[in-house]
Amino acid sequence: MTTFLPFTPTDVATAVQWALSEEAPLEILGHGSKRGIGRPQQCEHAIDLSALSGVTLYEPEELVLSAKAGTPIADIEHLLAQNGQQLAFEPMDCSRLLNHDTRGGKGGTIGGVLSGNLSGPRRIKAGAARDHVLGIAAVSGRGEVFKSGGRVVKNVTGYDLSKLMTGAWGTLGVLTDVTVKVLPAAETETTLAIRGLTDEDATAAMAVAMGSSAEVSGAAHLPYGVTERVASDLRGADPTTLLRVEGFGPSVAYRVAALKSLLRNAGQIDEVPDRNSQTLWRDIRDCAPFADGTARPVWRVSMAPSEAHKMVLALRMETGADAFYDWQGGLVWLRMEAEPEADILRRLIRRFGGGHATLMRATPAWRAAVPVFEPEGPALAALSARVKAEFDPKGILNPGRMAAAANSATLAEATEENAS
Repeated sequence: MTTFLPFTPTDVATAVQWALSEEAPLEILGHGSKRGIGRPQQCEHAIDLSALSGVTLYEPEELVLSAKAGTPIADIEHLLAQNGQQLAFEPMDCSRLLNHDTRGGKGGTIGGVLSGNLSGPRRIKAGAARDHVLGIAAVSGRGEVFKSGGRVVKNVTGYDLSKLMTGAWGTLGVLTDVTVKVLPAAETETTLAIRGLTDEDATAAMAVAMGSSAEVSGAAHLPYGVTERVASDLRGADPTTLLRVEGFGPSVAYRVAALKSLLRNAGQIDEVPDRNSQTLWRDIRDCAPFADGTARPVWRVSMAPSEAHKMVLALRMETGADAFYDWQGGLVWLRMEAEPEADILRRLIRRFGGGHATLMRATPAWRAAVPVFEPEGPALAALSARVKAEFDPKGILNPGRMAAAANSATLAEATEENAS
């Protein structure tokens, strides 16, 4: 296997142009922390972007940061923390869940985070990763360098290619540079832990908290047996419902007191202070309860939070599964007993209001056997094929990662249709 190690965007373009001329598929890599997500790839060559690293612009007063795509996300977060700022979408570190030892414990790259559109427990309040992207530079599967967006929020005319590339998992282009919006970090945070609620009662309590004026920035429910798998001062295996409040100290204290009063009939309520609270929500973000060193299938389900516990109950009637709920991320995390059970899960998601499911962890054999990402309907699949043909007509970039690779005839037809 040949691995290209570019140091500049020009090097990336040269590598892609060579692959295009040889019609040689390329695997796009950063630190490889998300390599186990998606269908297994059969690529003889790869582009390793880890040397394309470094922050190229940071203006704290303007809340904007630009970096090369291979920049470790940990380095960016450290720089922001020194200036009291953060990536508000809380990018997930997949290395723990996927049993991957990243280079130096860096936890992936900014390019990988945006390619996967990976967001955390603050998503409903702060937005997803794609909502924080201001601009990108990339190399398409045609070997062409292109840019989209810029360094201010209102900078888009025509097609917003930055958002198109975010969540494409490297199948449309190779990111070389990214610009993101950053936000001030909270001065302090406190998490309320309500003990002993059932999934249904926890859903009701979280709905009440989210509908209040307390400005809850994180809400999650850890059912029986899941609580003890997070690194915090929570103790025991009892079900625990979590509500995070962030901001200035006096404001946090006032809103915490208001929540306690509002939920006084819900049961025992404990407070998790600032530093322990941060660790707790990092574990929820990174799916630590299921980071057990195994390859047991883990699903990331996005659906209406109010229906999630009903879907989980129905799922357990048909197959074995553990679950926990990240309400503010709009997610249900599921760990299956042995098989991914994709058909059962997706049928039940449709039954309870719709959504989508991504197989985040499984053996290569299972990732090849079931649709890892939510299957597209005919109309959307046809649109996706046309977009893919426009950006990567030979299908050389991460072929087959998101779905079974389209054959050359299909891509040729889509290309011809775009040209007509």
